[in-house]
Amino acid sequence: MEYKKLPDLNGLATLKAVVELGGVAEAGRALHIGQPAVTKRLRALDQCYEVDLMQRKGRRLELTPAGEKVYAYARLILAHQRSLLDDLASLSVGQNRLRLDFTSAIGEHILPDLLLRFADEYPEYHIESRMGYTRRIQTRLATGLSDLALLEQAPDHPNILVQKWLDDEVVLVCGRAHPLWGSDMIPVTQLTQLSYVLREKRSSTRITLDKALHDIGIEQLPITMEVGSTDTIVEMLQRGKYVSFLPSFVVEEPLQTHNLYHIKIEGLRINRTLWIARTRSNLNNAVSEAFVQLLHDKRHTAG
Repeated sequence: MEYKKLPDLNGLATLKAVVELGGVAEAGRALHIGQPAVTKRLRALDQCYEVDLMQRKGRRLELTPAGEKVYAYARLILAHQRSLLDDLASLSVGQNRLRLDFTSAIGEHILPDLLLRFADEYPEYHIESRMGYTRRIQTRLATGLSDLALLEQAPDHPNILVQKWLDDEVVLVCGRAHPLWGSDMIPVTQLTQLSYVLREKRSSTRITLDKALHDIGIEQLPITMEVGSTDTIVEMLQRGKYVSFLPSFVVEEPLQTHNLYHIKIEGLRINRTLWIARTRSNLNNAVSEAFVQLLHDKRHTAG
């Protein structure tokens, strides 16, 4: 492997600051260096990668296509550096911690109870939690930025150990104001005649839904809105004329209280599994072991 030309972390941090703060002057103030030093670092990065990373348009500097890729790399490598420093600090003070990642639906509806129970049972342990999309979480696990994750899709990476956690189903639901409230099973062909509020395309629920519909020949639904919060969608369904596909663990309570209605679909059930994923580089983590045991207790309780 070639290690002769490696980027300087200060240069990557400078590029990130220029992009996110809007200019050379702003980056210099944030980094406590002069504008000439900022420019020098940017030129050094250009020379390292042998390509222009930024170009001037009017009074502003903008990333080139190559710069976009280096900027994405800078964000990842600097986040990894911060995590490494945190790990070293944790070793020096003997802190018992778990870096936990999760998808938003799990974070909104399952995780709060788990975190409270864990804090009661293991007050000596500390959890740092972060919400994200499955693909980003997989990257964090594979690169050691995260210790454990709760996911709606199973990662496929040699550095990640995956365990089955809970069974789930993505179901079609509506509110009381919808004409399908209290209806019998509807045919699959009726799905394209409804108005939908759905999660955004990068969400695990949407990825599962789109694949299931593609498998039965439905490529597109009439989507009125895409919303990044399952709680917000539940609230909208209770007030409006739309339907949505949501995880069963999200709608369990509003179904029981008759604030939402489960519309059954002839010949279509979207079953899936929720997963526990762990980085193989930190399997002997006492906090992880304790948290996984709590997750298994949750599974048996749910069963």
